[in-house]
Parts: sequence; structure tokens; C-alpha cells
Amino acid sequence: MKRAIIVHCWEGYPDYCWYPQTKKELEAAGFEVFVPEMPETEMPKLSLWLPKLKEAAGKPDEDLYLIGHSAGCITIMRYLESLGDNEKVGGVVFAAGFTDNLGYEELENFFETPLDFEKIKSEAGHFVDIYSDNDPYVSPKHADILKKKLGAELIFKPGMKHFSGQAVYKESCTSLPEVSQAILRMVK
Repeated sequence: MKRAIIVHCWEGYPDYCWYPQTKKELEAAGFEVFVPEMPETEMPKLSLWLPKLKEAAGKPDEDLYLIGHSAGCITIMRYLESLGDNEKVGGVVFAAGFTDNLGYEELENFFETPLDFEKIKSEAGHFVDIYSDNDPYVSPKHADILKKKLGAELIFKPGMKHFSGQAVYKESCTSLPEVSQAILRMVK
């Protein structure tokens, strides 16, 4: 069975922003979808988030697809670095993916060692990065890096900020169909 895991953002949670809608779309397409609640989301720590993702993923295989939002993206990259020689996932979708600590001291623990882009690239069949031109946290330069280093397909969504927000706010991003569409293209 095809499986998908959505790794939420810093200060996110399973029912935040576009995650419930994406879960619903992928489940309708026959996926088993899990959105784990990452520990200490207000102060993310790779030492806690990576084991939580490993637990959620179980045995990785090419029927597993990973979706990350913001800090969830770097968690996925570190997860891919940790895979063994004969382990690989089907594909990865990033929303607001980034490749350095963005100037936030709270994220430094995710970057204690340089990213091994060659290892990351070898552990997934496909990469997609969805980015916006007015994201207040993640510069579009990171999309260019992900394209260059991972061969990521880029999807530009102008004016979408950080693809976040609680459902109760009109300006929040509660639907991002490009995520499930990208996953479904990967499985064809």
C-alpha cells in the first residue's frame, strides 16, 4: 500500500493549515496517510524530531512518500541521510523547504553537520519544492538550491507567504492541492 507522511512545521500540529486537506486528498487516492505530532514543536530539536519520523515511517520503501513543511523539510532531509544502502523512498514534496538555519538560533541544532545532498538525492525517486515569492521566513533562493542539489521540480505559488496559518483565519493556507498532485504524479 502507498503511504504518505506529512511532517509539520515549527509550531505546527497535525490539524494545522493545509495538512488535513492534503491527507483527505491522498486518502481518496488510496494512500495511508499519517501526520505525526512532532515533539516540542515550539522549540524543534532534530534529536527528537528525527526519531519520531523514523518511528512513523517504519521500514522505508518505494511506496513511502514524504511531505515536509518548513522545519519538516529539513527533518526529512536528515531522515534521508540516515537511511541504509538498500533503503529508498518513492518521493518527497517540500513546501517552503530550506537548506540552512535561516538565521534562527532555534534551528541551529538541525545544521550541526553540513547537508549531504548526494546522499539525500540518492534516497528518493523524486523531489518537488513548492515555494512562494513573499515567504517571510524562507527566501526563494532555497528553491534554487534544492533544484540544483536535489534535482527538485519547482512549483512557484506567488503571494502564498509561508503556506501556513490556522483554519480559523481567512488568510491562512488551508488547501495546497499541488502537494497531493505532485505525489500522485510520482506514483504514475
